[in-house]
Amino acid sequence: MEDDVAPESVAEDGATVVITHRVRPDSLAKYEAWLGDILPLAKAAPGHLDVHVVRPIAGRTSTFTVIIRFDSCENLNGWMHSATRAKMISRMEPFFVHGDDYHISSGLEFWFRPPGGGASGPVRWKQLLVTWSALFPLGYGVSLLVKPLLQRTALGNSQALTTLIVSGIVLVLMVYVVMPRYTRLVRRWLFS
Repeated sequence: MEDDVAPESVAEDGATVVITHRVRPDSLAKYEAWLGDILPLAKAAPGHLDVHVVRPIAGRTSTFTVIIRFDSCENLNGWMHSATRAKMISRMEPFFVHGDDYHISSGLEFWFRPPGGGASGPVRWKQLLVTWSALFPLGYGVSLLVKPLLQRTALGNSQALTTLIVSGIVLVLMVYVVMPRYTRLVRRWLFS
């Protein structure tokens, strides 16, 4: 599964991949041994932060869920598309029921995590309204503050420079200050 994340969408917590492997029931012990080989390789990859393995319930499921966090999308994508990982996956793939299934999460998705960590977020139109309702006043306010300051400089008449600076400030405030708090504030409506 190809699921790259652009580096500019990094959330303050880095990037996370959730890997789901449904293993043939007669191959569970092989998978456990394989985990013992691949996890140290993942931990040694640049930017690795942590890993959690959710094992199947004996006699009920044969699905392993592996959650790996990296400090950046670049490092996570580097591991996910590395020759080392590809070789390890090809070694185990004959024992998977559905192959190597994974999902990479980062950036905007983290603003809309459902309570309790469920798989689906709020409907898209609610995400759009929340983002827009935060972005417009923030963009307008930052623009009102930055434009007069820039006009005092020799570069103040450059619309491109003004837009670059305003959008950069707005982006930093949205990712690190506004959206994490705002989505908690409107969580009840988002998930209703």
